[in-house]
Amino acid sequence: MSIQAVNYKMTIDGKEVESKSGERFDRVSPGHNEVVGTYPAGSVEDIDLAVAAARKAFDKGAWPRWSGAARAKALRTVAACIDRDVEKLARIEALESGKPIAQARGEVIATAEIWYYAATLAQHAYGDSHNALGEEYLGVIVREPIGVVGMITPWNFPLLIISQKLPFAIAVGCTAVVKPSQLTPGTTLMLGQYVKEAGIPDGVVNIVSGKGAVGGRISEHPDVDMVTFTGSTEVGKKVMQAAAGTLKKVGLELGGKNPQIIMADADMEAAADAVVFGVYFNQGECCNSGSRILVQRSAAKKFMDIVVEKAKRVPVGDPLDEKVLVGAIASPEQQATIERYVAEGKASGANLVLGGSQINTEIGRYFEPTIFTGVTKDMSIAKEEIFGPVLSVLEFEDVDDAIDIANSTIYGLSSGIWTKNIDDAIKFAKNVRSGTVWVNCWMDGFPEMSFGGFGESGIGRELGRHAIEEFTELKTITIRTGERKNWLS
Repeated sequence: MSIQAVNYKMTIDGKEVESKSGERFDRVSPGHNEVVGTYPAGSVEDIDLAVAAARKAFDKGAWPRWSGAARAKALRTVAACIDRDVEKLARIEALESGKPIAQARGEVIATAEIWYYAATLAQHAYGDSHNALGEEYLGVIVREPIGVVGMITPWNFPLLIISQKLPFAIAVGCTAVVKPSQLTPGTTLMLGQYVKEAGIPDGVVNIVSGKGAVGGRISEHPDVDMVTFTGSTEVGKKVMQAAAGTLKKVGLELGGKNPQIIMADADMEAAADAVVFGVYFNQGECCNSGSRILVQRSAAKKFMDIVVEKAKRVPVGDPLDEKVLVGAIASPEQQATIERYVAEGKASGANLVLGGSQINTEIGRYFEPTIFTGVTKDMSIAKEEIFGPVLSVLEFEDVDDAIDIANSTIYGLSSGIWTKNIDDAIKFAKNVRSGTVWVNCWMDGFPEMSFGGFGESGIGRELGRHAIEEFTELKTITIRTGERKNWLS
């Protein structure tokens, strides 16, 4: 098929610009082997210009001094722009990332809802007053925007993930410098147009496309007050190290090896459907992937028969096909990672019961839905993030055993339990170490519900009413009335 490549520009200080070097780079669609976009190759020099613009907009500009109502109105306009361009944005994401077009469409719609929700929070930034400090004192604690926020986002959910950060930061009056992944920058660069259309002042949102060194400059830049990053735990640690030089605040949403617990009394059909969805959604290229399931031993065979049968029917193929549920693998490097973990699973003694190979096609890069049983918690496929369509199945005796296994990784992003026993559900929810716990559902998300991880899955929380607090500092103001007694008298 013939695909027309889109020519994008960056946004710095309210203007659509090329990189200072004039260099550009292309993105070849993982599903079609054609160039689908060409982008400015931003450099450290471009980041410095973007930071200077954001710094000026925060220190001297109007945006932090607008009322919450005025900022809310602007955010709602951005949301409306996203709503208006759902089909355009979904196609960009499907072509750049390889995800199915129907999934991409749903994500764009959800993204608009996040912007609408963040707009409501612009009018709800608040602090505390203390009027019990004695007759002569009034204490006020206010929340103020932290300043310039650097935002570095990954390739798997480009528009959705930047929208878990950007609208909340600017809702409270911050300014931003955004660096999207070099694999999928298109929809993030489109935000620059929407911000302009919404009347948000120049310099408030700056978007620079480019490669890894560009993100590194954001993390270390002395005029950036906070950096928020979504991606691998390994890179997250490097972001934190770079930020330590200026002691800037850091927000990290990192990896996961998320367990679903299947108790013997669970609704087997519903749980099996959720397992298949949870591991193969977005080709498994998802920090929230349910790639590790724990099945109660007495029900394991029955349950896995259902899962395998469902997995065999998952349609894999062209991301632009409305019926496809699993699209293309984003990059050759990610394909190689998946293949390495499959080889490690086989070598460690796990049972490969489905898939395990690249799908041979003339066009595109695809991998079979894969299932390993007989997995033990010490195996790499049980404790490390694969980021591909590979399911690892472990067995357990009772809910206490399940909790121990669930907590046996460095990660703590998400978890879930399927059971009709409320006591088991509550016990698991209270004792598992994860930022999100689902009970009889999986990956059901809402803008109102906070998201983030324990352990090496990250620091801080996105979404929910506390999200704007991540982008604020507390200031204490102590007010004295009447005459102050002279210290020297």
